[in-house]
Amino acid sequence: MGKADTVRVGIVGLGGIGTHHADYVRDLGETLVGGVDVAESARDAFAAEYDVPTFETYAGLSDEGIDAVIVTTPNKFHEQYVVEALETGVDVLCEKPLAHRLDSAERIAAAARDADGFCMVGFNNRFLPAVEVFKGYQERGRFGDVTHVEANFVRRRGVPGRGGWFTTKELSGGGSLIDIGVHAIDLALHFLDFPDLVEVSGQTRSAFGSRADYTYLDMWGEDGEESQFDVDDSVTAFVRTADGQTVSLEVAWATNRPPEHDFVVQGTDGGATLDRHAGDLTIHEVADVGDPHFTDTAVETRDEPTHRRELARFFEGVRAGEAPARNTVEQALDVQRVIDAIYRSADAGSAVTLDQ
Repeated sequence: MGKADTVRVGIVGLGGIGTHHADYVRDLGETLVGGVDVAESARDAFAAEYDVPTFETYAGLSDEGIDAVIVTTPNKFHEQYVVEALETGVDVLCEKPLAHRLDSAERIAAAARDADGFCMVGFNNRFLPAVEVFKGYQERGRFGDVTHVEANFVRRRGVPGRGGWFTTKELSGGGSLIDIGVHAIDLALHFLDFPDLVEVSGQTRSAFGSRADYTYLDMWGEDGEESQFDVDDSVTAFVRTADGQTVSLEVAWATNRPPEHDFVVQGTDGGATLDRHAGDLTIHEVADVGDPHFTDTAVETRDEPTHRRELARFFEGVRAGEAPARNTVEQALDVQRVIDAIYRSADAGSAVTLDQ
């Protein structure tokens, strides 16, 4: 396609996140071609909102002539649609996580390696301006060697609607860990430059989602007619790398503690605290100029939607015919390996190793 052409985009999965992406597709000046969903009600609503055709299968969308597809289905169906799109030579943005299970993620990665097109994975928090600033300084050596990341993504009450696919393991692959913990793991590994991983110890809990007295002030999602809940609602884990770097992880949909979104990064020459929710970044350093002292530098950045920035980078890759160097399938596969290892560790009651 020529550089002046708009990217012709289809969306698979026409729920809330699908329409969120559709708005940004048009906001960025690209062409929304159509959508796919197995639910007739979702197809009808999307067609009415965006005045584009909708289909029950990917084949119908593919016949419309598309350059790229965004997959926002429940996790279990990522493999089906991502692989189908890659096999037709279309570039894919797959929402996080890569899949609901490690074996499914591995099949997606294998398909991506053999495909003419590319697959980018939707870890939108990498596009936070504060994260970009941290990585820029990190690449200049400001922090020295990064040795540890404390990663927190904790909601006090935020189960995303009991009875839906988020709380049904068959469809999601897990609960808080695979929904929001996946972001915390990805950012932590991003700050460590995706090192070789050797050992994981984790504990999952399910203490709130199935309780009749689930007391909340502002529900994250709406409960369904059924109260299906067979997933974790909080997780604690520790990850060790081949070079001795470590990650401590605290994740919760629901817990009796204040919400927390801080990532604390420790380096040999400096460190930083990033509030993922507020987008705030503070850099921690020491110096002997004048007299020994500590400094905490507050960094102020622009407030810009991360999904919009993510999609802009994706479309740049589509136009250039080159996969973006970030948010790769191989990085997403590393994240999936950590998720799998945490669940295996929790089941075994002991630490488990990862064979790269």
